[in-house]
Amino acid sequence: MYKKYGEIFRFIIVGGINTINYYWVYLLLLKVLDINYLVSHISGFIISFIISFYLNCYFVYHVQPTIKKFVQFPITQVVNMGLQTLLLYIFVQWLHLNETFAPFIGLVITIPITFILSKWILVGK
Repeated sequence: MYKKYGEIFRFIIVGGINTINYYWVYLLLLKVLDINYLVSHISGFIISFIISFYLNCYFVYHVQPTIKKFVQFPITQVVNMGLQTLLLYIFVQWLHLNETFAPFIGLVITIPITFILSKWILVGK
């Protein structure tokens, strides 16, 4: 039971780190370089994805990163990125939410989905 909750706790910590990484890149591109919010979002997502893979392998699940896992890991992120991008678009374009804060709302929805998919790929359980 401790192991299960430990993984979830570590996953949340890594998620926080990834969120900070993503959001820093997103704001840098959006506000400093004046790049479109969707391009800023995708760029931030890619950078945080690479960091996420290694943190999930070493810190969350205590598994060795492999080429196979690295190739499969994007499945979790494609689902996550697709859903986050769709939600970001809906929040900004349809619901007229602030583009600076809209990504956080999407994260609340996508985090549980990403945990399940990443454990399945990285651990196999």
